[in-house]
Amino acid sequence: MIGLRRRRRRLICPCGASTTARYDTSRRRWRHLDFGACQVWLEADIHRVDCRYCGRVRTEQVPWARPNARHTADFENVAAWLAQRMDKASIARLLRCSWEAVDAIVTRVVADHIDDARLDQLYRIGVDEISYKRGHKFLTIVADHDTGNVVWVGKERSKAAFEDFFAALGPERSAAVEAISLDGSSVYLPVTREQIPQARICLDPFHVIKWTNEVVDSVYRAEAPTMTSGPGMPERRDWRRARFAVRAGRENLDDQHHQILNLLRRHRYRLWRTWELKERLRDLYRTTDPADARAYLKRWCTAAKRSRIPAFRNLVRRIEKHADAIVAAVELGLSNSRLEGINAKIRLIQRRGYGYRNLDALTAAIYLCLGGVTLDLPTET
Repeated sequence: MIGLRRRRRRLICPCGASTTARYDTSRRRWRHLDFGACQVWLEADIHRVDCRYCGRVRTEQVPWARPNARHTADFENVAAWLAQRMDKASIARLLRCSWEAVDAIVTRVVADHIDDARLDQLYRIGVDEISYKRGHKFLTIVADHDTGNVVWVGKERSKAAFEDFFAALGPERSAAVEAISLDGSSVYLPVTREQIPQARICLDPFHVIKWTNEVVDSVYRAEAPTMTSGPGMPERRDWRRARFAVRAGRENLDDQHHQILNLLRRHRYRLWRTWELKERLRDLYRTTDPADARAYLKRWCTAAKRSRIPAFRNLVRRIEKHADAIVAAVELGLSNSRLEGINAKIRLIQRRGYGYRNLDALTAAIYLCLGGVTLDLPTET
């Protein structure tokens, strides 16, 4: 136990106001970093002040701990630094504290480091959702494409949650947003058009190719029962490779897959044509000059309509509806790949924490690990 005694007579309220008037006094202890195998506690008399700025009685602010904390700031900084890199069980064992204490520490540290300034200078953003719990429980994640940091976590997947982000952003900063990447969801798109009409909407290329693969699957299922009939066609057991050949990209095919595609071109032309149109759409993102993206997409839609494949006609109507967003994604080079990487890291955060019953604790952990929070260890200050 280490006893502390103050030198200054003025008391500091957590709001920053200074006063010499004391309301009452009590003795309090704070857990500090261990000295070897021995636990270290700091003890001091702490006062409450009747703050005229807050309009209520509050406990004074001490220089060695955050407000309402029972651990010193050095202890909390070490725990939060470890939480960025380790699982919760290991932190609790190393620092000899509880899981609940780790969650509370992370929440206080994030509140101390994350402020409204994180929403400044946002020009290119991305939005996506992630499931955090069974029963269709989702979070809305907004990230900055330029820094890669998470700037907003909404506690549900809804228009209201996304509108809360723009309410926090404010009209002036919203007007500065130049581009946003998202999927084809009907949740975020209407809010985007209403709140930032000047921004270019970029449709994630992954979802466009996903729509095309769904067409490939539907055509394959229609052609599969008759595939083994006809001269030169392989046995049915070999057509498992045929499904991979029509779904995979051209760069992932070997000689046997190319032989299967040549057979399809001669005997099952509709299925081969489906694969060929899919690859031509992928070339929009791989080899097409961004300046020619709109003309290329228009030519592809014309070719897909002339293929006389009903599934492609439905796809073309869907693509034409989002043509501006698809072209913008090619011209600006934006996709939701950064958001998908963030979602993978959030999954890791959940596994390291062995799940989070409290959604506020999960949100704080996301901000701590992915919000650009930089912590200095006591040995580095």
